[in-house]
Amino acid sequence: MAATSPAQLYFRNIYDAVKSILIGMRITLKYCFSKTITIQYPHERIAFAPRYRGIHEFEADKCIACDQCAKACPVDCIYIDKSAPRKVDKETGKAIGGELLRYAIDYQKCMFCGLCTEPCPTDCIHMGKNHDLSSYSRDEMVVEFAEISKQGLKTPMPLWAQRNAGTIPWVASEKERIEKGKLATTDADITAV
Repeated sequence: MAATSPAQLYFRNIYDAVKSILIGMRITLKYCFSKTITIQYPHERIAFAPRYRGIHEFEADKCIACDQCAKACPVDCIYIDKSAPRKVDKETGKAIGGELLRYAIDYQKCMFCGLCTEPCPTDCIHMGKNHDLSSYSRDEMVVEFAEISKQGLKTPMPLWAQRNAGTIPWVASEKERIEKGKLATTDADITAV
């Protein structure tokens, strides 16, 4: 095999550089003249994939505080306290026994992996569809699910829903769903194998 001369190597490098620039420009020009897609949020609803993982939805009446979700969490953002052991009543499917004192998730740490939904024996925690947990302080990023369940909610009421429900129809329906305590979906939950 013949060795390449410095001149051949020089022109080969120029050829490779021009070729890679042309490939990159072809991709750039393909998208440069396409129609821009912009959603006017919150006036237009954002379409999420069926398995989108948003702010959790929690059914406190089914939780036995077994700590399985907290143990599965890779970033330790779930905090659980109970007054005494809890178990599931087979007739009603609700937890009985001690009181669930605290069930909180720190959304400053949560990476929305969904691993907390898999080990739950009562299927009381789900990945929701709310994506916006705007707040005015870091303390508000820790959602106390045991407290909001006393208000009949399964997920926190977002600020945008409180403020825009009177003017934007889809926001009003989302706020109504949250107030009624309905689950959005469980498509994003990791199912037990």
